[in-house]
Amino acid sequence: MLSVESKEAGNISGNVSISPLLELALKGLPAMFDSGRNLFCYRLKRTREGMIKEGVSHRYTLMTLMGLFRAQQAGYRSHINVEPILENLRTNTEWINCAGDLGLYLWACSQISPVGIERILGSVDLNAAIERYSDTSDGRTMELAWLLSGLAHMRLSKAKYPTDYSDLAFKIYNLLKANQGPRGIFGHLANRGSYSGVLRGRIGTFADQVYPIYALSKFAQAYDVPDAVQAAKQCATAICGVQGPLGQWWWHYDSKTGKTLGEYPVYSVHQEAMGPMSLFALTDASGQDFTSAIYTGLNWIAGKNELNYDMRDQDHHLVWRSFYQSKSREYWSNLSGLLHMPTSPGNLNIKHECRPYELGWLLYAFAGRVHED
Repeated sequence: MLSVESKEAGNISGNVSISPLLELALKGLPAMFDSGRNLFCYRLKRTREGMIKEGVSHRYTLMTLMGLFRAQQAGYRSHINVEPILENLRTNTEWINCAGDLGLYLWACSQISPVGIERILGSVDLNAAIERYSDTSDGRTMELAWLLSGLAHMRLSKAKYPTDYSDLAFKIYNLLKANQGPRGIFGHLANRGSYSGVLRGRIGTFADQVYPIYALSKFAQAYDVPDAVQAAKQCATAICGVQGPLGQWWWHYDSKTGKTLGEYPVYSVHQEAMGPMSLFALTDASGQDFTSAIYTGLNWIAGKNELNYDMRDQDHHLVWRSFYQSKSREYWSNLSGLLHMPTSPGNLNIKHECRPYELGWLLYAFAGRVHED
């Protein structure tokens, strides 16, 4: 496993010190928790009236719990008790209405408390998930990756279940692999006959790259499938090859050519959490070192970016969400990329909000990989 020693990585990590960043996340998450509903909010947003919580998200709650649990296992302290929140999620599972949510639930329970898996297996036919849920029947890349991650972690947990889900795991693996283009990039969903299906089957977001990298890496470890590691490495090599000059992880990719399309928004969660999480997992599975790409990307949030703006807000203990353009500029950038026409970024704005999974995946990516000075 790749560990990051703060002193040794100093020439790479530049302005970012990992331990304080993790502490920022741990301090910031309580403000995003809705104690009345026992769930994390959808987002915390800066307004003229101050910071406002909006909505709740079961999906974000699962992601955040995994990060908090990993941080607590690594010796970090948090005021949030993970177990009762997970118990609330597994007491009533009616919120699970797609295979992606089911995958996240299996993933979280495998990490935190496998008893939650036993409970849901009594009410859900896991082997029928592909046909039951539209996200898997449509071949949606991100959701397939979440389900594959859940199945892989079930096997890696060594817990005993009455049914073996190997066949299902390999079916999901093959569906996911079918969405990968010749250059390693994943499209957003299965390439089907309709115009929108063909287009979305060709274009993939950053999430459509990193969640498969993570899932394939864990699947390879769980089932000893070297080809899965190679598929993950091909994708990682592709996105690292087009990483921006300031470490930006871009937003849209063309699975046919392997090139970027629309570059903005650039999201902090990609820079500080999802990119590192996936590349660390691939390092664990393959031994290939992605440290340079990880920390170049991480520096972006610390002000080494287009606006020289530090995305970390120490007063509110969060990281602001993104640099973004107008929607019209974003659509034009995507179209220009498909038509191989040159384009330049328009005016960049800062989205002053933060979502709990951003801090959760940050903890998940780095907690346990940092040795204290």
